[in-house]
Parts: sequence; C-alpha cells; structure tokens
Amino acid sequence: MKNTVPNFLRRFTLLLGILGVMFYSEDSFAQRKKKKDAKDAPAAPAPRPQNNGANKKGPKPYKDVITKDAKSMDGLFKVHQIDDKYFYEIQDSLLGRDMLMVTTIAKTAEGIGYGGERTNTMMLRWEREGDMILLKVVSVNNYAADSLPIAQAVKNSNLEPILQKFEVKSNATDSTGVVIEATDLFAKDVQALGLPRNRRTQYRVQRLDSDRSYIKHIHTYPINVEARYVMTYAAQSPPSNSATGLITLEMNSSMVLLPKEPMMQRLADQRVGWFSRSYVDYGADAQKAQSRRFLDRWRLEVKPEDMEKFKRGELVEPVKPIVYYIDPATPKKWVPYLKQGVEDWQRAFEAAGFKNAIIAKEAPTAEEDPTWSPEDARYSVIRYFASDIQNAYGPHVSDPRSGEIIESDIGWYHNVMNLLRNWYFIQTAAVNPQARSVQFDDEVMGRLIRFVSAHEVGHTLGLPHNFASSNAYPVEKLRDPEFTKAMGTAPSIMDYARFNYVAQPEDEGVNLLPDVGPYDKYAIMWGYRPIPEASSPEEEQPILDQWIMEKQGDPVYRYGRQGNRYDPTTQSEDLGDNSMLASEYGIKNLKRIMPNLMEWTKEEDKPFKDFSDLEEMYGQVIGQFNRYMGHVRTHIGGVMEVYRASGQDVPVYTHNSKEMQKSAVAFLNEHLFKTPSWLMNEEIIARTGDFGALERIRSLQEGTLNNILEWGRLGRVIENEAINGDEAYKITELFEDLRKGIWTELSRGATIDVHRRSLQRAHIERLELLLTEDEPEVSAQFRRFVGPQIDASQSDIRPMARGELKTLQRQIRAAIPRTSDRMSKMHLEDLDARIDMILDAE
Repeated sequence: MKNTVPNFLRRFTLLLGILGVMFYSEDSFAQRKKKKDAKDAPAAPAPRPQNNGANKKGPKPYKDVITKDAKSMDGLFKVHQIDDKYFYEIQDSLLGRDMLMVTTIAKTAEGIGYGGERTNTMMLRWEREGDMILLKVVSVNNYAADSLPIAQAVKNSNLEPILQKFEVKSNATDSTGVVIEATDLFAKDVQALGLPRNRRTQYRVQRLDSDRSYIKHIHTYPINVEARYVMTYAAQSPPSNSATGLITLEMNSSMVLLPKEPMMQRLADQRVGWFSRSYVDYGADAQKAQSRRFLDRWRLEVKPEDMEKFKRGELVEPVKPIVYYIDPATPKKWVPYLKQGVEDWQRAFEAAGFKNAIIAKEAPTAEEDPTWSPEDARYSVIRYFASDIQNAYGPHVSDPRSGEIIESDIGWYHNVMNLLRNWYFIQTAAVNPQARSVQFDDEVMGRLIRFVSAHEVGHTLGLPHNFASSNAYPVEKLRDPEFTKAMGTAPSIMDYARFNYVAQPEDEGVNLLPDVGPYDKYAIMWGYRPIPEASSPEEEQPILDQWIMEKQGDPVYRYGRQGNRYDPTTQSEDLGDNSMLASEYGIKNLKRIMPNLMEWTKEEDKPFKDFSDLEEMYGQVIGQFNRYMGHVRTHIGGVMEVYRASGQDVPVYTHNSKEMQKSAVAFLNEHLFKTPSWLMNEEIIARTGDFGALERIRSLQEGTLNNILEWGRLGRVIENEAINGDEAYKITELFEDLRKGIWTELSRGATIDVHRRSLQRAHIERLELLLTEDEPEVSAQFRRFVGPQIDASQSDIRPMARGELKTLQRQIRAAIPRTSDRMSKMHLEDLDARIDMILDAE
C-alpha cells in the first residue's frame, strides 16, 4: 500500500523518536548515578529467579544438586565433592569481597622450577549477574580514591577480566548464598592457574591432556580455600622424560579472604630495604602518573589500653603477635633450632616498641587439635620437605591494597644441611676444629640451621637481602673476638655474608657466624614502630625520614640492593670493606685446608667409603677461591650506589678509586693469572677424576679475564675517565696492567707452562672478540639489569683491542728467538700467526 503520510510529518515523527531515546537515556543515567551516590544504603543482593522446577534453565532445588552422596566441608566457602566434581557454596556476604589467589608449584618435574615456587598471584572477586557467577581478576596497578572525579576514568580504563564464568546451579537452602560447580576452574586449562606462559613457550606446550589431569582435593578453611590439582601437558620439548612428550606438575592454588578494612599503608623509601608493592596513583597531586610504593608488613598494633605505656617508651605486647608453627614432619632434634631462628627476631621488635611480637610454637598433635592444618591460612608454618634440594625459602602472602602480610609458609628442604656443611667446612675449618668433618655434631648443625631459619624469617617479615651490609665492617675487625661477639660478622643477617672466612688460626675466640644485627633492628623499627600521632601514610613520612637521617652516613645502616653487578660494596658471599685484603686472608685459609682435605673427609666408622665427599669438598675449595676472584674483579670499573633523598647534596653514584682498581688487577695477576699451583694437589686429583684438573684452572682464569674485559665494565672505565680525568683508572692503564701480569715470560724468554699458555690464548681470543664482535643484544626486559648497551663501532674499546694486539705481536716476535723451550716457542709462533689472521681479517 502506498504511504500517504507527507514527508515533513515522517521527518518530524523520526525526530521525536530520536529525541525520546535521548531523553530516556539521559534520565536513566541520572537515576543510576543517583543510586550509586547513595553510599550509606546497603547493596541489595541480585534478585533470585523463582524456580519451582518447571524452569529447567534456572537454578535447581538444592537437594537435586547437592545430593546425599556429597562429601561436604565447612569453611570460607562450603565445599561439596560428588564423585570427581566439586561444588562451591558461596555466601552472599562474600560476593564482591576482595580475595587473593596464590598459585604455586607443589611438585614438579625435573628441570621445571622447584616445589613451592610461586607462579602467579591475583586479586579476585566473585560477582553475581543473574544466574551467573563471574570470577573477575581485579587490577591493583592503577588507583584513585573513590571521592575523586578521576576515579571513574580509572575504572573505565581498567575493566576487570573474567577469569571464569559459572552457572548458578542452586541457591543455598537458607537463600543466603549460591551453589556453583567449580571443577573446571582446576581441571581445565586456565592459564593463570597452571604452567606459566614463559615455560609453555620454552617447552613448546601444545595443550592440556585432560585424560591425565585431575583434581587431587579441595579443602576449605575459615579464611581460605586450597585446591591441589595435577596438570599434564603435551609438549614438544619437555625438560625431562622427553620420550613421553609430556610434562606433569602438581599445582596448588590458595584463595585467601582479604580483610574488609585494609590496614593503613606505610610508604616505602629506597634507603631502607623492604619488600614493597606499588600502583599508579592517579589521584596524587602531581602533573604525571605518580607511582605509590608501600611496604609489605604484618599488622602489629598497640592495644588501646597500652597506648600510654607505649608513648612513654615501655615495651607492650601487640594486639595479635606473629606466630610460626613448626611442621610436625620436622625431625625432632632440629625443632628447637628452627624455633630459636624465629625468636631471634624478638630483640629487633623490641626496637619497634613490642615485646613477644614474634613467637614460635610446635604444631599441635591431632589429639590436641584435630582441626589444625598447615594449609589453614590462619597459621604460618615452617614446612619441612624431604627433598635433595639444597635450599630454603621465605615467601609471604600480602594484601595488594595495603601491603598487610596475611600469612607465610617457609619452605625448608632437608638437604639444606648439606649446603650448610659445605659452607661451614670451607669457610671456617682452617680455624675451627668443629668444622673439620663431613658429619657435624648435632649442636653444630643445629646452630647453622638456626642461622638459616632466622634469615628466612627475616624475608617473611618484609626484609629483602641487604648486600651492602657485609661491606660495613673493616676487615681487621673481623679478626677481633670482642668486636665480632658484640657486632656479629655483618650488621644484617639478610646479607649473604655466610661465615667468617677472614678469621685466622691465631684469632682465638672470634665469632664465626652472622646473627640478627644492628641493621636488622633498625629496619624492623623503621617498618613496624607505630606512629600514633600520624593518621595517614603521608603524615608518617617526616618522622620516617628523620629516623633515616639519624643513621645517614653510617655504613652499618646502609641498604644495598641485590643484583647490582658493578658495585664492589654490594656483593654476595663477601666480608669486610676491602675485598683484596679479605680474599688474601680467605686464600691463606684455603691453603691450610687443602693438605688436610683427605684426612678431614674421612669417616672412621666407614672404612669402605668412596671419595665422593673428597671430590665434593675439593670442588668447594675451588668454588670458594673463584668467589674471592669475583669479589676482587668487581672493583675494576666499579661504581658504588648509595641511595639518597633528592634534597641531600651528596652523589648517589661514585666511581671506585684508581688505587682500589689497580690493587684489584695486581691481586688477580698475583693470585690467579700467576698459576695457582697449590690447587693442583696430586693426591686429591688421583682420587677424584681421570681428567679435567687442567680444565678447572683454565676455566677459572678465562672466566675472570673475560669478565674483566666485558663490554659494560669497559664502558664504565671509559666513562670514569671522561668524568674524572687523571683521577680515574684509565682503560689504557687497565690493558697495560693486565698485559704485564699475563705475559711476564716474554721479556725474559722464560718457559711458559701449560696453564699460562691457555691463559695467553684466552687473552688473544678476548681481544679478537672486542675488535670484531658487537655486544650481544639484550632484550628490553633485561636491560634494566645490565645497563646501557655499548656501541662497539663508536667506542674506544676497538682501538684499544687493536692497539693491544699490535703491542703483543711486537713483544711476541721479540721473545721468540730468545725462548729456548720448544713448546713455549711453538706457542708464541702460533700466537703470532693468530694475530696476523685477526688483523688481516678485521
């Protein structure tokens, strides 16, 4: 039928329709906004569809879902198991609550991490939409206070991804909750809860093999739900058992309820070492996206009735102390020492104003408390693992909103005792009869266990490694019995200071072990002492800064981060303020141990024992010697990093002095590049291997030489000269000092032994690499660890390498006619030809 409505009327009608839509939308938005602003009104639960059984798509009656065959557990969520299916009964009061999901590898295949390794941490919320429950991953990277206009923009830019969607199977019997089936969350391939992406790529994982994957159990507790599940992946390049084409892991996901009211943050300061977290605070009064960093720490609070005592300076007990339970699986004889390691931190918390703030207890027996479980997140536990891994670790679970540590389970591997034995033997046996055996008395081993226990507990309190600590004390003070008994061997047990290898046999009574020290007490005070007069993190800052400034400049209270490869004052496994002097003492002790190594690794009650302990301890001697070389090497091109605040008129970065760098090169020339023949003990070599002794020495020498002539180090040497001129140790001096130490035979025409021939070839090869190669490209994610890349073609490095090769060639040619040893002469003729080829090809 023909449309007879005039065109103008049709257009007018269309316009009214459009305006109507606009007005409707605007009114609807206003209504929603009005409701949202009514903050005092409680959130109404999502309407529950009425279901009388006729609507087959909606929730079913409770009894039809949770049948009489179900095995049920009460806890944070009520968990029901029916055959191989698992159901969560979630109370309405928990919908929308912040929870933390921590996923770890519980058991692993060879070559894939270690048991207890954390693979992912996410903050989650369970939310209802109609007949669906959505498990959302909540972003904690960006923030603005709800009261600020920009808060809505932040929310709009951080839409929460949905980790999993679940149908509401039933409503709870009292209509205060919902029932969902959670099986697929752990039985299917949810990447965030399984093998991490980088390892999937590394092992060329193709898919999850569902037939070989299953849930072992799901347990529920008052504030957490623990899921243990086995995941088997089809992979083209598995790290072990490659013929199977499979990787099997046992995973554990722990979901922990976070406090309804987050603890007040304490803002971090890089001058005090602390595990911390950050987010971008778009509400900060700054003309950029401002990062806000705050500490991970336990909630230690003063009881209201004790506040006046606290203000007067009296020690008070916290509202809730930190309690560690010792795993019932721990051998009984080691339990007291693990407990002592925990309670060694009591005196640190006293500096923060608390007494009895940290306590160790033995876990109750099943008869004493049948409900107690190490999986219950209300309990922090030192877990004992029957494993040959030589390690222990101290993680913690903390609230990403505030940094509050919720719980911690320290992992203790049985075979960490072997690591302790090796360290203590190699570093102290020269002065310590108790260490002259491969089987220590229980009391000695117990004291070593106590040391590691205290170190790992320190991590769980929030303290990272402090690698500046071991540099704080003068080397000679480490030989002083009175000083070491009062101050320990380093100011912090959180350094890798290990044991006192500086002490000499005549230093009777000197302390050999580290302990919770003055830096640790200061750091705990700084992080945990309540500041009652402050009601916000910002109000605390002036007081926290004042505490830092009171200690500024004292090396005892300095923090130095782990991973700074070029700072000679923040090294792992070192002691004292002068690596050359400390290493000199250490080498003297190794030379005392070597002649006794066979005797001290015997066991009289094992007459038919093999030489595996001798071989292991000989390797430990070589490894310790190599550590000393590394400590000294770091001084060359070294740059000290001492954190400061922006208002302090003191540099953060300072180049190592010319004198210290020259001293380091002279030390290496004397102790390493001049063949350390004392390491070539014929009796030991004859009992520990048919081949490889020469290679060990060659590898030590080449590794150190290549690390000295490394791109980043040479770049720092060049930059030092550009900044400091004649006060700097110049690259020309470095190359000349190395040449004089490595090629001493040339001027005399002397015989060149087999070790030195290998070293000299390595020197030529390294110079060739510097002349003809470029620095290996480093991906952007690792560049922050290694520093700027060197452009070899525009650097002074290539001219120096070419000049050195030409100088060496002249000296080699002059030495050939006056060298009488046939092998030495052939060696020099070969090097002359090699240099020709390098320079001709370049």
